[in-house]
Amino acid sequence: MNRVMKEIINTLLYLLGVLCLTYLVITFVAQRTEVDGSSMEATLMDGDNLLVDKLTYRFRDPERFDIIVFPPRYDPGKLFIKRIIGLPGETVQIDGQGNIYINGELLEESYGRELIRPDTIGIAVNPITLGEDEYFVMGDNRNNSTDSRMEIVGNIRRSEIVGRAWVRIWPLSSFGVLEHQAKE
Repeated sequence: MNRVMKEIINTLLYLLGVLCLTYLVITFVAQRTEVDGSSMEATLMDGDNLLVDKLTYRFRDPERFDIIVFPPRYDPGKLFIKRIIGLPGETVQIDGQGNIYINGELLEESYGRELIRPDTIGIAVNPITLGEDEYFVMGDNRNNSTDSRMEIVGNIRRSEIVGRAWVRIWPLSSFGVLEHQAKE
């Protein structure tokens, strides 16, 4: 009986260790999230499953074109996945032709799925100057994205960023590390 009890205690301790390790990984290192909607097409598709890297931004600042995950202020139970366009201290503006300007200079990027329609420019029709810990984010599917151009989302504070979308794990046919640098 003593041996059986010892085996049960060892198994329970092992399971407790696994649960603690899992909790630590999910809280501080990485978590799985699912893309809900079409705002990041064609980079990410509805239903894609991603691993979110929660560790990188403890050692460096988010960079332009990083794909980040954050909860919108109006629905903290949900997670948004968007691309960083504007960095702290910069001024972002979108003109009537859908061109994005950072500090008055045209942003060279090719992530936007299409030209931004005038009716989707939102508050970015006027210059938006970001605070020292704020980021301006947009979905790659520019005309079908609720992002920093809308007052309900606005600028994202660094403290609101859960992490950086890192690896697509599902579907397996699209498995791989996500591109975060400017396309040539």
